[in-house]
Amino acid sequence: MKIKVLPSASQDLVDGYWFYEKQSPGLGSYFKDTLFSDIDSLTFFGGTHPVHYGKYYRLLSKRFPFAVYYTIQHNIVRVHAVLDCRRNPAWIRHKLRRK
Repeated sequence: MKIKVLPSASQDLVDGYWFYEKQSPGLGSYFKDTLFSDIDSLTFFGGTHPVHYGKYYRLLSKRFPFAVYYTIQHNIVRVHAVLDCRRNPAWIRHKLRRK
């Protein structure tokens, strides 16, 4: 499968990068590399994750408390959001409904 990271998910990744980079220099790069590795795994494992909020598959990151929300259309994985799992579930639901 091919992977398309939508602009909203790209912004989520940038926001996460800066959050962790402020915590410790270099941690933002580790965050970015880890999340892109998780997203790349969807080439093989896309569609095997549980569905949340009615239509989004949710992949949990292996090293950070983040979830990748995606859909599959015509053999293309579309990454809609990369969100911090520590956020209020109502906030996550609201953010995904706007997509």
